[in-house]
Amino acid sequence: MSRVLVPLADGFEEIEAISIIDVLRRGDIEVIVASLGSKKEVRGAHGVVVLADVEIQSVDVSALEMIVLPGGWKGTLALRDDENVQKILKIMDRDAKLIGAICAAPLALHSAGVLKHNYTCYPSVEAQIREDGFSDKEMVVQDENVITSRGPATAMCFGLQIVKKLSGKEKFEEVKSALLATHCN
Repeated sequence: MSRVLVPLADGFEEIEAISIIDVLRRGDIEVIVASLGSKKEVRGAHGVVVLADVEIQSVDVSALEMIVLPGGWKGTLALRDDENVQKILKIMDRDAKLIGAICAAPLALHSAGVLKHNYTCYPSVEAQIREDGFSDKEMVVQDENVITSRGPATAMCFGLQIVKKLSGKEKFEEVKSALLATHCN
């Protein structure tokens, strides 16, 4: 079973985090939710509280196949500024493991130096990353080992693309059908 890390910081975008966690688990992927700092409860941008499985500093990076960062502006800035998250991103990229980010979170990938040329993100965030390589035409963009997506409305399709990558097309089709996500390719 593949293992994916989803780090959460206060101010994360709830639709993105919960959709990604849920879709991946439906796709038979183990999801480890990690909090920044020493508290297990993480409060989203709209007041939803999620209980993390572990603290980010205790994560065994060698046991991961992927890291996925949800957006939310305050949460993204915390992920960008967190030494542990930045270190994990660099290790994952060095080892050619999968890295994902949605909404504003590609900014944290950019800060770590792991964002590839082609990407997408929440409209206007590209101005803080770079315009070159940015696409607003696709819900999900993959370039090498990095998968990015636009925002809350694309979270389910983003999660499904990760399921396809880690669990295969058959599991992707099964989960997609169960979710009535016919708009996700």
